[in-house]
Amino acid sequence: MSVNSLTTITNVEFGKMINAAASMLAANADKINKLNVFPVPDGDTGTNMSLSMASGAQYERDSLETSIGALAKATSKGLLMGARGNSGVILSQIFRGFSNSMSDKDTLSARDWADALMSGAQVAYKSVMKPTEGTILTVIREAAAKANKVANQTDDIIELMAAVQEAAQAALDSTPDLLPVLKEVGVVDSGGQGLVFVLQAFYQVISGDFSEEDIKAPDNAELDQMVKELHAGAQANSNLNPDDITYGYCTEIMVQIGKGTTYDHEFDYQTFYDYLAKLGDSLLVINDDEIVKVHVHTENPGKVISWGTQFGSLLKVKVDNMRDQQQSVIDAQRAEEARNEKVATMQVPVSDTAVIAIAAGDGIADLFKSLGVHTVISGGQTMNPSTADIVNVIENSGAKRAIILPNNSNIFMAAEQAVSLSKIPVEVVKTRTIQQGLTAMMGYNPEADIDQNALSMSEMMADVKSAQITQAVRETKFNGHDIRHGDWMGIIDGDIEVVASDIESATKEAIEKMIDDDSEIVTIIFGKETKEKIAQKIKAFVETLDDNLEIEVHDGGQPLYPFFIAVE
Repeated sequence: MSVNSLTTITNVEFGKMINAAASMLAANADKINKLNVFPVPDGDTGTNMSLSMASGAQYERDSLETSIGALAKATSKGLLMGARGNSGVILSQIFRGFSNSMSDKDTLSARDWADALMSGAQVAYKSVMKPTEGTILTVIREAAAKANKVANQTDDIIELMAAVQEAAQAALDSTPDLLPVLKEVGVVDSGGQGLVFVLQAFYQVISGDFSEEDIKAPDNAELDQMVKELHAGAQANSNLNPDDITYGYCTEIMVQIGKGTTYDHEFDYQTFYDYLAKLGDSLLVINDDEIVKVHVHTENPGKVISWGTQFGSLLKVKVDNMRDQQQSVIDAQRAEEARNEKVATMQVPVSDTAVIAIAAGDGIADLFKSLGVHTVISGGQTMNPSTADIVNVIENSGAKRAIILPNNSNIFMAAEQAVSLSKIPVEVVKTRTIQQGLTAMMGYNPEADIDQNALSMSEMMADVKSAQITQAVRETKFNGHDIRHGDWMGIIDGDIEVVASDIESATKEAIEKMIDDDSEIVTIIFGKETKEKIAQKIKAFVETLDDNLEIEVHDGGQPLYPFFIAVE
């Protein structure tokens, strides 16, 4: 039965709202997945948001607290640990903002709820280095703005939430006008659609339109089974000149907020962040109530340190000269080439540094281990690991430091959250493809420190061109191509560059586009459903293009993508 008005949300309604959101996302995960911009068989935004929200709901149900502040904190923690993919991480940051705003609340008024939405928007925007409009960020911002306006006019939460979901839907509908690629392929933003479902679930609960039977998030056993089934489905189906480095000092500080003799500024995250953003790039600022941690590449490490001391007592200072490190990498390059020629069956020893790669396919896992990777987390397309998955591998590695190779841009944010939760130093080398990850390992030196390795590995991966060959799952127009369901596509460094009617033609054309006069090595990695005979035909074709090319063929065993091609 619908409720006419509501002025207070208690812990009972709050719990129902969180679990209804999890149920709503689970029921609509496939719909969200199909909003993938590329017509490839690996759309996973809905799956990622659903699993992330299910983790948050589980933490909320497991909490023995009765105040909304405590329940919001538990939900936020669950989303943080369960966050998968960039959409799941941003959703977790929205709920982190909710939690911050609700921390001292036993119940919520309309104004409290509006404040929570505004805090969620603010934290979400801060979590993204370069926020893009036409995404989930636009939806939460517009929803929060509407909530703030309506809360000034009424204390009825139902009226407020009705307006919020309408504003969220309108913002979602506008995403194609803000992000041209969405308009080109005729879809709205998938992450924004997921958030609209969350806000709709909230409204339906407080208005009485969401039945008790529908408010059911997966329990622990069901959540584990979802992950197992998803994984099973996925299985089926350095040449930089040191003088060219703009910001030469990798600077890290840790400050105990409000302590020490130099403390004379009250900590405000935005003020603290904005000043540091002007001093360099690669900025990361993580804080809780007691500690703030900073990582930044700058030409003025002294200014970073001085700024930190104004907010508290320094617990840690670390400054590395990246220009000197790069020169050392160049000097050691030839010696390292011999070390990297390991056989695929060798045992990877436990060392002070654990390199952790995310990849799908037994053959690809063997390739990574042959190059010195300590642990391969099974995942990637359609199966992004959660923040907790990555943290657990780091903690169980027994290493003193770790390097993460995401091999997928949709894993970047979860990897970065794992860094902030890790007890040991961790660097993320932002590899977007399996091919970049394998090439990055050519710059890895187990004797070097973590910053040297992160720098040299990042520079090595810049030397490889990557192509993925896969089949279109729907008809669309993209990048000037008329793509039909079943067409074969060559995706080169993130762009659809080739469309053909058969797999061999698509693969050959993609390779032709990638090879130039500087190319030396072509690596062909064939997938789980691909016969080696076809891979050998592709190899023979490459030999006709240039008999000086070195050609390698590997059985990667990866799902969904019959071929990964690397040209170096």
